[in-house]
Amino acid sequence: MGAERIGEVFVSASSEGRAAPTPYRVVGYPTVDRSVELAQAALANGADMLELGVPFSDPLADGPVIQRATQVALEQGATVSRCLEAVSALRRRGIVAPLVLMGYFNPIVAYGIGAFCRDCSEAGVDGLIVPDLPPEEAGELERSCGPVGMAITYLLAPTSTDERARLVAARTKGFVYLVSVTGVTGTRDHLPARIAEFVERVRSLTSKPLAVGFGISSPGQAHQVAGLADGVIVGSAIVRLAGEPDGLERVGEFIAALRRSGVRT
Repeated sequence: MGAERIGEVFVSASSEGRAAPTPYRVVGYPTVDRSVELAQAALANGADMLELGVPFSDPLADGPVIQRATQVALEQGATVSRCLEAVSALRRRGIVAPLVLMGYFNPIVAYGIGAFCRDCSEAGVDGLIVPDLPPEEAGELERSCGPVGMAITYLLAPTSTDERARLVAARTKGFVYLVSVTGVTGTRDHLPARIAEFVERVRSLTSKPLAVGFGISSPGQAHQVAGLADGVIVGSAIVRLAGEPDGLERVGEFIAALRRSGVRT
């Protein structure tokens, strides 16, 4: 079951005294085949779990780096079906780590919610993150995910009230995704000043694992977050490296550094 497999990642990482590094990759960038190789390289170099971005023409939660990668992926023909084929390819290569699709709700609706969840499960997807779908509107997707054992993870922003945090924590499966900033994805020079307060507040409201994403740009910042949260999600910095001529090597090196930086001191 997806939620259990995802939960096991955080239990294992915690037992080793570290946070779980979770890189985000846009499926189809710089090409569909290359994105599979990059995902495999990330896992080989210490990633505990992968977020695989499903390209969409209006990625409202994403900054310029991921927006550009998404556009390139769409031009490369990275449809929902091809994203699922990429997941299947990773499973055929022996990948057993949790694979979570992150994408917007419109492509899911266009595909057909029930069919999408069924095909995700058959491909080997463990969970979904749909940033533009709040839990109040996710009933049909949750009902379709349940029978096939897929987790849905919801996001919390720093501006979320305690009431909202309790709702999200109750409905989310696998882990709670804490958005570090009130803005879009992208690299930043500094972590928000009140990130520790945010994590501690949500920690007091739920026992589920907490992973922080948006704006984490370096191993040093990842180390700071690792002292607070159970998981560290890095997107734009890795997507940028993936577009370089030596992207495979650079992504691998970056993930290895993230893994080392996740050790708590």
